[in-house]
This record gives sequence, structure tokens and C-alpha cells, in this order.
Amino acid sequence: GKPACCRPLLRLRKDRKNNSKCTGTYRAYLSTPDTMSPFISSWAFRIASRSVAGAAALVPAVLAASWLSSSYDASFVSCESNKNKKAATTDSDNNNPEPSVFYTPVSNEPHVMRRTTVRKAGMVGGEDDEHGSFHGLFPKRQLWLPAKPYPLWDDDWDGRKPSSLGDVELDRQRDRNIRNKGVTRHIILIRHGQYDDTQREDSKQILTDLGREQAELTGKRLAELLHGVNETFGPCHVKVLRVSNLTRAKQTAEIIAKYLPGIPVAEPDANLNEGRPAHNIPGGTARPSVVQKTDENHPRIERAFQTYFYRPEPPVEKETVLPVVPYHTNEQHKESTGSTDVPSSIIVTTDISCNPQEDGNPSVITDSVQQLEEEEQEQHEFEVIIGHANVIRYFFCRALQLPPEAWLRLCIFNCSLTYFTIRPTGTVSCRMLGDIGHLGYDHSTFSMHHGFKW
Repeated sequence: GKPACCRPLLRLRKDRKNNSKCTGTYRAYLSTPDTMSPFISSWAFRIASRSVAGAAALVPAVLAASWLSSSYDASFVSCESNKNKKAATTDSDNNNPEPSVFYTPVSNEPHVMRRTTVRKAGMVGGEDDEHGSFHGLFPKRQLWLPAKPYPLWDDDWDGRKPSSLGDVELDRQRDRNIRNKGVTRHIILIRHGQYDDTQREDSKQILTDLGREQAELTGKRLAELLHGVNETFGPCHVKVLRVSNLTRAKQTAEIIAKYLPGIPVAEPDANLNEGRPAHNIPGGTARPSVVQKTDENHPRIERAFQTYFYRPEPPVEKETVLPVVPYHTNEQHKESTGSTDVPSSIIVTTDISCNPQEDGNPSVITDSVQQLEEEEQEQHEFEVIIGHANVIRYFFCRALQLPPEAWLRLCIFNCSLTYFTIRPTGTVSCRMLGDIGHLGYDHSTFSMHHGFKW
């Protein structure tokens, strides 16, 4: 019952690279006509058997299962001579696996295929006994696995990459529209000011006098940055100021907010609280307490990253119903259109192009275009997040798709600015990392360390 363009053809080719004791190992490929090649031609499944006849006997069952699921997935069968070995390669066995991706038809639109990613980047997971240790440093289950091998970029890192429309030209036009008309998100991360770290209770870990001065200077710097240099490059549209739920961060946010009047302050988010986001390399063998802290803090901090780092929704072409002042009499309108009904409104899209000087009623079109310009979506949105050093360093690694285990190689001073842009296409760049140019040497601290000579 499937259309011809969806009927897969099967072909076998001997895999000569396999050195197992099997008589022969064969690889079966799904191939389709050119109309489907962009979606399916790269997907294959392995079949291992002692002979061609054995492989052929497995083909109908595997093909039927693949056919019924309306997807083309990878299935592996080990030969009997390798029963004690893992014949299948899984995500958890490979430090840099390719993502498991398949395509399925969109309901009511069989010519459109939806891209589905089975596994995103993340820690291996599982039990300690299942995977062992990573080079004797920490349990391998706590190792971060990228969706694509470093240094490749995962263009669907936030799960928001638009699906293919089934046509290369349509995809290109859609992507160009997103790039030209989409929103760029600006995220400015600020570490809290210096605080009394000799205390254990959060309520007593308050800002020092120097920490409060740092926050004042940071508020002034942020106000200048967001105000812009002129009408063309400012002011910046700030959506919200966010903060963690720890005292030192909330005190810093309270001071900074004085310099950003009118900007809403969100409820404190405990997911932004300080903690150990991942293991650090270089580093020695992790103690059991460090393993436990990583288990406790990583899911929370990763959840915070996914909450605040993402590309915006793609732009949608707007339709605006505009009133029309009729300038035809009924007789004139009847002569030109053959109808006696004079329209009371028209629909104009944002792509309207007209010349008011050539129109019989220029004021109507001029007002319409002005209305559309006023309703045009702001193409730059800013968010300010006041948090903590470990979390900011982890966000840096995650946003730029660098190994999170490198987070401790970075140093984030108190009240420093770390600034990211997320383009509508999903690309991410860092404009500032730990910027303290507004503080001066006398106000530069890393926790209780003053200046740089430490």
C-alpha cells in the first residue's frame, strides 16, 4: 500500500573490513528512488551471519519490522562465533557517537519527512558497574557525550531546528527568512559580588562592603551597555532580569536592578544555584563525595541551561486586516470589477510593496505601512542572569559545545560579565567572558582573592 517513492530496495554487500570468525559478514542497505534519497539513502542496518543464505533469511523479518514502523532504524545481529563479544555499537560504548536519527512521514503529508533525533548530548548514565571508570578518574556514566564528535557542531542542540519541508529550495527560502527576520537572543551572565564565604548558612553568606561596591559598578556598566551609543545602536530591549535563589546573588540583583528601571525581575530560580556541574579535567581521581555531588547538581544545572539557552521561534509572516476608504463610486467599481460590492477591508502581509505616489489614495497605504512597521517584531531581545561561577563556566562550555569537563579551566571574577548571542539560525557566540573592565584593579576579586597575584 506504500507509494512507489517509499518502497525500499534491498541490496547486500560483503563487509571485508570485518575480521570475525564468521564465514562472511554482509551489510544490507536500504536504497530508494532519487525522490527519497535525501531522507533515507544514508541509513543502513547490519546483518551478520555465517553465510549469504543465513543473511538472506534474516532480511524479510528485519525489513518487515522496519517497514511497519514507517522509519528506517539501525538493527544489529551478532554472529554465533562472537556471542561473548558486543556486536552492536551503542551510544554508551562510544565516547563520540553519531546521533541516532531517522525520518518519518508527516501525517497527511507523505512527501514531507520529519527529522527525529533519538539521543541528544548528555551524560552516559546507567550504573557504575555497567560502564566502569573513565581512565580511572570518575565513573564513566558521568562522562559527557556530545551528539556529534568534537569539533562538529550539533545544529539541533536545542531541539528547535525546523524540520525539512521536503524541498531543497523551500528549505533555503525558509532558512533565509529566519536568518534575515528572526530574533537574536542576547544573554548576559553576571557573577554575584564578593561575599563572606567563611559562613556555612546561605542566609549569612551576604555581600561584603567591597561586594556591594562591585554590584553598584556593574549596574552602571550594564545600564550604559543596554542604553546604547545612539538611536541606531540602542536602546536594547531587555525582557527580564533573572537570579538564583542564593542570598549573595539576590543581593547583587537588587543593587543592579536599581540601574535598570522598568525591567521586570523574575522570581529566583533554584536551578541557577551554585553547585558542581560536572567533573573537571585535569584532575585526580574523584572522591565518592564528589561523585555524589555531581549526581545531585548536574541534572539541576543542565536543566537551567536548557531553560535559558535556546534559539527563538522562527518568524511568522503576519497578515493584517486594514480598513479601506473606498474611492470608487458604485458605478466605477462595477465597471472595473463587475461587482457592486465595495470592499470594506483588505489583507496586507508584511511583504507588501507598493508605491503610494501611484495609488489613488496614498494616505491609506502610507498609514498601513506605518502600522506594519510599528507592529514589526523586535529583532534583538536581552536577558540578564545573575548567578554563580561554576554555573556560568558550565554554561560557557555547553553553549559553545565544548567538553563540560573543561569548566574549571576558566576563571570568572566577581561581578564579571559573560555575554552570549544566540542567532535565529541556532549559532552561538561569546562576546565577553568574565569581563571586569568596569571594576578596576582595586575592585577585582575572585571570591576572597584580591587582584591577580594569587
